[in-house]
Amino acid sequence: MNPFKFLQTSLDGLTLITPFFAPDYRGWFSKPFEKSIFAAHGIELSPWEELRSCSRKGVLRGLHLQRRHSQDKLVQVLHGAVYDVAVDLREGSKTFGKWEGFYLTAENRQMLYIPKGFAHGFLALEEDTLFSYLCGDRYDSEADSGIRWNDPHLAIDWPLDRVERLIVSDKDTALPTLAEFIQVYGALKGGETL
Repeated sequence: MNPFKFLQTSLDGLTLITPFFAPDYRGWFSKPFEKSIFAAHGIELSPWEELRSCSRKGVLRGLHLQRRHSQDKLVQVLHGAVYDVAVDLREGSKTFGKWEGFYLTAENRQMLYIPKGFAHGFLALEEDTLFSYLCGDRYDSEADSGIRWNDPHLAIDWPLDRVERLIVSDKDTALPTLAEFIQVYGALKGGETL
């Protein structure tokens, strides 16, 4: 049997998690979430909704956030593979404007806990990539926002060489840069804008 493993990253609160996984001759059994185990590792996720997306290879989604009702998220790839990115936008954070990226795959079964106050996005690296989001607050369409995926200030090193064609929605292409976002809204404070 394989117990949970929690790895703290360079961004405070952003946690890479390997869930409980038990393979045997029949296949396997997994437990991706247990409230008490997560709480013992400093993660107080109270699920509000679960979302799933299916993406073609080369689809880039993000970098998304909500200005109100900021959602902490537990994300995982159920089929396929992604390069997953989280950007710290929390007011007063020592790592404000910093990002970290992770390869999440159905094969490695790793999950990422993303605290409130982060922008999030991913690049699908395989066809029919199925992605799960367990969110800690409700969707707020009026506060839906984000940061442009290719903001030169963030300089995210997306593995674009692993896809033949990049597919980005018009909505995501029109997102502001970090500087533009901060000029209008400020940093995220306690899950809300200033």
